[in-house]
Amino acid sequence: MSESSPPALPSPPGKAALAALGHHLPAADPADSSPHTFPDGGRWRTEIPSVEGPEALAVVLEEATALEVPVHRVSQGSGIWMLTDAEITSMVDACAASGVELCLFTGPRGTWDIGAGTRTPSGGAGLRARGNAGLAGCVEDALRAAALGVRCLLVADEGVLWLLHRLRERGTLPADTTLKVSALIGPVNPAGVGIHERLGADSVNVPSDLTLEHLTEIRRTSRVPLDFYLEAPDDLGGYVRLHEIHELVRRAAPVYLKFGLSKAPALYPSGGHLRTVVLDTARERVRRARLALDLLARLGSDGDMSTPGSRLPGELQRFPAPADDGRTDDVHR
Repeated sequence: MSESSPPALPSPPGKAALAALGHHLPAADPADSSPHTFPDGGRWRTEIPSVEGPEALAVVLEEATALEVPVHRVSQGSGIWMLTDAEITSMVDACAASGVELCLFTGPRGTWDIGAGTRTPSGGAGLRARGNAGLAGCVEDALRAAALGVRCLLVADEGVLWLLHRLRERGTLPADTTLKVSALIGPVNPAGVGIHERLGADSVNVPSDLTLEHLTEIRRTSRVPLDFYLEAPDDLGGYVRLHEIHELVRRAAPVYLKFGLSKAPALYPSGGHLRTVVLDTARERVRRARLALDLLARLGSDGDMSTPGSRLPGELQRFPAPADDGRTDDVHR
């Protein structure tokens, strides 16, 4: 990952019209600009989330072509275990043909387990994998997906993240596998983001209720790519921040711009019973991306896009492997 000259400061929409009325907007501070980029010098990539199978992927790719929306990554939320080998292979082939990274969610998660803690008002341990069986399930999911050609894995547990990173380091997972931290465990401060980076994260989905100042604070300590919902699903707050796209890119780069949907039904775990809503929401996510990228173009920042087809994060900080890492791991031990 490289560093670059700070981007041009934004000129908010309507600034001149407001100034004519004597309402002057404060000037942006150049010190808030992130100096970091993706390896090719780009400052942003796009991600279409909740692409729940081959049919939804076909809708996304078709709509992206029709609306001329560049898509760097698509991600799925129901889990690798909810897809057949044939479905995964179909998605791998379609993404390879389109130059799009495919990211699939690993393994069992606490919110679908029998533990009562996740049903309490506190949410308990959330999506984290419960016990050795949960860890083993996530690792099995990762190995299965990798064998079928998937090179990006979505993770919702710090222990799973560390295990998958170690498997990648020793070659059990392909070296070009990228590990993405879910928004449902996303860290909210610079120290937390740094820990996830060192555990092996190649991108970290921070919650979309973080302020612009919070993003600047993170960028002063970490260069790991951030994933950020410009529009968040209702279970993540339902925030719509399309109007802040220029400032979010300026402060958070390198950043994946994600396009969820508020006021949309929950999809996970997906299946044929949700087919219509899965396809309709997939199509609308691409349309939302077109709206956001049009705004970015009006603000003069569309030229900062990372190269289509690029996917690797660049050099990141990692914790050293344990001294006993040469031994065969057994998560059932």
